[in-house]
Amino acid sequence: MHSNWKKNTALFLTSQTISLFGSSLVQYAILWYITLNTQSGLMMTLSIICGFVPTFLLSPFAGVWADRYSRKLLIILSDSCIAAATLILALLFLIGYNEMWLLFVVSAVRALGAAVQTPAVGAMLPQIVPKEQLTKLNGINGSIQALIMLLSPMLSGALLTVASIEVIFFIDVITAVLAVATMLLFVKVPLHAKAVAKQNLSYFSDMRLGIRYITQHHYIRTFLIFMAFFLVLAAPVAFLTPLQVTRTFGGDIWRLTAIEITFSIGMMIGGGILAGWKGFRNRVYTMTMSALAMGAFTFALGFIPVFWIYLLFMGLFGLAMPFFSTPGTVLLQERVEPDYMGRVFGVLGMISSSMMPFGMLIFGPLADAVKIEWMLMLTGLLMFILGLFLLGSKALVKAGEPAPAAIDTDDRQYTPQQTAGL
Repeated sequence: MHSNWKKNTALFLTSQTISLFGSSLVQYAILWYITLNTQSGLMMTLSIICGFVPTFLLSPFAGVWADRYSRKLLIILSDSCIAAATLILALLFLIGYNEMWLLFVVSAVRALGAAVQTPAVGAMLPQIVPKEQLTKLNGINGSIQALIMLLSPMLSGALLTVASIEVIFFIDVITAVLAVATMLLFVKVPLHAKAVAKQNLSYFSDMRLGIRYITQHHYIRTFLIFMAFFLVLAAPVAFLTPLQVTRTFGGDIWRLTAIEITFSIGMMIGGGILAGWKGFRNRVYTMTMSALAMGAFTFALGFIPVFWIYLLFMGLFGLAMPFFSTPGTVLLQERVEPDYMGRVFGVLGMISSSMMPFGMLIFGPLADAVKIEWMLMLTGLLMFILGLFLLGSKALVKAGEPAPAAIDTDDRQYTPQQTAGL
């Protein structure tokens, strides 16, 4: 580990924050452009499909790449490809060629880029951050992401009222260039061992080894299965609460904005608390507390009759989220062998990108036949019960214990091949 890991990590998180901010602006701009210009549920469905199917399909391969090649280079290439696609879209819109299908294509390209970037980022952090600092850094990063989630929809909407969508496209290109330049010039990351070694296996062989690694490690398998079921059950609270608010409390824009803002503020506070407290000694206990809380708060959202109390519980739900996602991420970063880190995060990315949309295939149509309040109460109860199963896995509870203290490797001597990745 470099002696100046704090500076290195700060530069890395800064580059990712800049990149995420530009991407979030474009994401909301595309969403609202399609909504305002088509007012079509079919078009919105196509947009959602283009936004998650490519990530789902590419994530397993991207996980292999993150284990085979320079993770820093993968992040730079994915950011660059996304920026190039957005730049082409901006230029086409400027000359008057603003066909709707272009937005779907660019959404798919951006999803492919995210599929490559996500496992690379997840696998790279343990390379540059001491193990005992991973929870704090992931908590800080979670708060930053929540802040972006809070600001980007408001800023994107404000920009669309005073400027064209092309302006937002160009902002994304500029932020991507800044992020890539920061990564390229200032962030120092040694090549991990497998990236230095000669690759003798095919992609599919590497992928099979990754799947075998996951299945042979009970705690990883249990964690990923839990995530899949939990995210399906979380689909109603994630996607149907705006519709519930419209039906129950009224369709005022300020109400819909309020639930998004309250949720994001809750996430920011939760990430900040976790960065300081770091949770229980056993990470699985922290995850269990969070899962039980999210289940209880989802259940409560199904029967609360007063809107300001509803907002309070939406904020509490957001506050509870980092106490599950951050310890879960750190658990994998600490326990998974470095050579398999990318493939494990690739599978996690595949699950994270697909399970809530899959849940919507079930709960979305039901929302027109069954009261959303009933669905929230049912899924909240099931989420609460599912949270108790975390404690039932001895392998997962054992893996949740603190990892051995990180070895001080400030004086590590890198090989010439590894130094080439700095």
